[in-house]
Amino acid sequence: MILYSGPTCPFSQMSRIILNEKGCDFRVESIDVDGIMANKDGIEAATLSPYGELPVLSERDLMLYNVYVVNEYIDERFPHPQLMPTDPVGRARMRLFMYVLERELFPYVRILENRKSTDARRELARSHLRQNLEVLSFRVGETKHLLSDDFGMVDAVLAPILWRLPHYGIELPATAAKLETYAQRLFTRQSFIDSMTAQERTMRQ
Repeated sequence: MILYSGPTCPFSQMSRIILNEKGCDFRVESIDVDGIMANKDGIEAATLSPYGELPVLSERDLMLYNVYVVNEYIDERFPHPQLMPTDPVGRARMRLFMYVLERELFPYVRILENRKSTDARRELARSHLRQNLEVLSFRVGETKHLLSDDFGMVDAVLAPILWRLPHYGIELPATAAKLETYAQRLFTRQSFIDSMTAQERTMRQ
């Protein structure tokens, strides 16, 4: 199993977290999407996804792209520990929650990750991301993780974004204290620690 992954790509890290959480035997092939045309191997890897996005997962003759497709495949392929709820209602609710994250957080993360984004677009993205995370903080309750006491798919999706907030120049307001506490809990999880590249480790130093 090979994961084509960006060294600082938050979406790639989501999949790395899940692979580590499962204890999978996998290899990471690091691809710099922005500099991909300078690298022959990178060009070949980029053709694996029609949208030029990472991560891409390869296993034998199977090739998958889109972070949610990759992550759910890993969860079903290696069922222990299970990161999606076992019942259809629970799975639907988690998928809906992740869809909200995709609409409310991902667009602004992509702008901040894009080296070609203008300063004006970055500042607007920071503002929207900060506001939407503040709203998300009210969803943090008494459970150990976001939707339950068990670490789940949504936690693996949120952890890389929360880790990068200082790197993005975003400071959460005092009203989001619960979200910060939840984030620190995620950062101490072994699968998160093992998922980080050298570049990602420096984002909070």
